[in-house]
Amino acid sequence: MSAMFSPALASPRGLEANRHQCCLVDCRGAFPGIKVRDVMPKTLEGQLTMEKTPSYFVTSEAPQRIHAMAKETKLIVVVRDPVTRAISDYTQTLSKKPDIPTFEVLAFKNRTLGLIDASWSAIRIGIYALHLENWLQHFPLSQIHFVSGERLIEDPAGEMAKVQDFLGLKRVVTEKYFYFNQTKGFPCLKKPEDSSAPRCLGKSKGRTHPRIDQSVIQRLRKFYKPFNVMFYQMTGEDFRWEQEEGEK
Repeated sequence: MSAMFSPALASPRGLEANRHQCCLVDCRGAFPGIKVRDVMPKTLEGQLTMEKTPSYFVTSEAPQRIHAMAKETKLIVVVRDPVTRAISDYTQTLSKKPDIPTFEVLAFKNRTLGLIDASWSAIRIGIYALHLENWLQHFPLSQIHFVSGERLIEDPAGEMAKVQDFLGLKRVVTEKYFYFNQTKGFPCLKKPEDSSAPRCLGKSKGRTHPRIDQSVIQRLRKFYKPFNVMFYQMTGEDFRWEQEEGEK
């Protein structure tokens, strides 16, 4: 998942979201001649404008297009253990297309030889170092903030504090804004000043993953390890995906 923000200018109103479901990468094809700024909300002085879509980080044309529109843009990327991410991706597809082959079949070019099919999108997306290399050709690392998907679940307030600091915003969203939903396994948002029901992730989130052969998971971990190490070096942050697996 990735998001972008206009220059970080703190204000009482804070963020203004783009409510049009149209991203920089897709707009030009879907609406010929459209200018990206035309579908962005009006931003007052002192506000931040937000635009997001999961595909930005892994789409080759996105960095150049975003840089051409606003080179001062700040970028936020949420990453998680690529093995867990791949299984989650498959689970999402399986819910819509129940007749697709098993995860094990799709993950390998040749299972006997242990050859991973890196062209399968569920696998390719998790090669974070490859995608980041493309972004760093257009944006300095100082304009990119990485959020740990695991820590976002375990300590949402802590991760949001880092995001607010990165954007130059006052730390308004704190632990009192979160409620952990035991059924979903994810934190939900709530407004501390009223008694309205917390806003939780939709039905597409928190699905039970299918059981995957442990040997397949181990082979995927071996496949991703060098890419993970490269990603840690590039970002200057150790997401500890290998260590977390060893503790399970």
